Amino acid sequence: MTDYTIARTFRNFSAIAREYCVERMQPGLKEESDGDLLKRAAGGSEEAFVTLYRRHQGRVFRFALRMSGDEAAEEVVQEVFLTVIRGPVRYDAARGSLVAWLLGVARNHVLRILEREPRPSRDVETAELDVPDASADVLASLLARESSEALRRAVLSLPSSYREVLALCDLEELDYTDAARALGCSLGTIRSRLHRARNLLAAKLIAAGHNGCAV
Repeated sequence: MTDYTIARTFRNFSAIAREYCVERMQPGLKEESDGDLLKRAAGGSEEAFVTLYRRHQGRVFRFALRMSGDEAAEEVVQEVFLTVIRGPVRYDAARGSLVAWLLGVARNHVLRILEREPRPSRDVETAELDVPDASADVLASLLARESSEALRRAVLSLPSSYREVLALCDLEELDYTDAARALGCSLGTIRSRLHRARNLLAAKLIAAGHNGCAV
């Protein structure tokens, strides 16, 4: 696919153009599987590509935002879907869902951005916390009473290896298999990192409440 075609496709991502594309979609297109839509998109179907974009761009954006915390999320979304339309896509349905693959691509872009724009390490600060062994109920209670901004800051303050698994499993509600697919690691690694991430997040939220200030 040429750069001109890629640019033209992205011009269709404006709100008006996206609505236009949806209006003229084939009747059953929105009900087709991700795999079928991907094949159609690879064959040049703009409607199939826009359907995939509308179906998954929200999760890709939220993951990138939770990992980067800034406007880099928009850049990540664009790069992920450029990967789809440039082709050929290295997606194997037998190894996991398309959303897991897309989030894996997003993760790679996010890590490159974070390396390009290094931020202060949180490892020392995190190591000094009195980390509880937070049950799911304890964490749920903390999340329920915290503002979205406090939660966002707490998540962003975690080391990236914990931030990403928390974003995927608890905030985007991916199952462990898809999370492992997205991060390229084992189920055991997902479980251990998620356990540690939840405990660290609980510690930060408890510390913020104890100090009476934002995280």
